[in-house]
Amino acid sequence: MSFVMTAEEREEFLSGVHIGVLAVERDGRAPLTVPVWYDYEAGGEILIWMERETQKDKAIRAAGRFSLLVQSETWPYKYVTAEGPVTANDGAPTREQADRIAGRYLPEADAKAYVDGALGESSLLVRMRPAKWLSNDQSKS
Repeated sequence: MSFVMTAEEREEFLSGVHIGVLAVERDGRAPLTVPVWYDYEAGGEILIWMERETQKDKAIRAAGRFSLLVQSETWPYKYVTAEGPVTANDGAPTREQADRIAGRYLPEADAKAYVDGALGESSLLVRMRPAKWLSNDQSKS
């Protein structure tokens, strides 16, 4: 019996609303591992909105790749990890992209207020195209 998700199952799960856990290698230190809000549509790129010159930004620029883990914390446990190269990290998100990311995690009015306050010159949208996957779905037992 295999607990591995099909390509369709893992993309559907990753498309759901989960707090992502970003992991990126660093020279001389353990990998940077931090929670992030993200956006993803099946077959597309993972989008993460962050601030320029943060530890996340610096580590991702140096590595040129990262992993993102999403999981369910209730039974049946599931997780998906997507790993791949950064395809872009040189511009701010559009208002639409920022609204979409914040809107996944906050009620509409709160998301709008969050974007109004956070979207600015130091904003950065990082894109990654998943190339390798790990997954597990305990409901397949």
